[in-house]
Amino acid sequence: MMKNNEPNPQPRADRGDATREKLLNASIDVFGRYGFDGATTRTLADKAGVNLQAIPYYFGGKEGLYIAAAEHLASIIGGHVADLRTAILTRFAELDARAEEMSPVEARAFLTQMVQRMIVLFVSEQSESWARFIIREQMEPTEAFRRIYGSIMRPMIEMARRLIGTILGDDPASEHIRLRTLSFVGSILVFRMAHAAVYAQLEWETAGPNELEVLRHHAAELVAVLGAERNYTS
Repeated sequence: MMKNNEPNPQPRADRGDATREKLLNASIDVFGRYGFDGATTRTLADKAGVNLQAIPYYFGGKEGLYIAAAEHLASIIGGHVADLRTAILTRFAELDARAEEMSPVEARAFLTQMVQRMIVLFVSEQSESWARFIIREQMEPTEAFRRIYGSIMRPMIEMARRLIGTILGDDPASEHIRLRTLSFVGSILVFRMAHAAVYAQLEWETAGPNELEVLRHHAAELVAVLGAERNYTS
């Protein structure tokens, strides 16, 4: 008989959720470091601190865990921008309902917020394991890439494309704006994908409050110069 003064055991469902969460978080790092083929189920389980049988139990096997890890990663990144993404999409919906266009000034303000949010996220230690996972998928795309791209990358790029199209006064669906958007996104991704080179060039040891403020200012400048070339050609 259980004594009343003993702590209540964790409910089975909660324990299961915790085990699943541990595996998902650990697998992003392990798969990012070793790839799908190089990551053994033993390594995955040990990194998560769970029983080896948890992988087939919760995910059906290593492949199921890999796909779930990709979806989990997309969910984590999406959570960091969810409020801003909702605000921008809501504003676009309001304008579309009235058959009105967003002003370039408002588009720049939204894009600045987006870039500042992402650039700070990309220099965080948290995003290091994300980058490894995504880079592998960029080089050799699998179903995992399609999940990440479809749920977070494509929506964010298309939203940025519409904002940049508004700023430049061009069709967001045009090849010109697609290319400008991809180049713009690349100028932000460099802070994660070329993390070591960035820190070496800036002579930074870490990104503290002062460094983050520098990056926010830089992000605002990236948006401010969009379309500046027209001043020289007009």
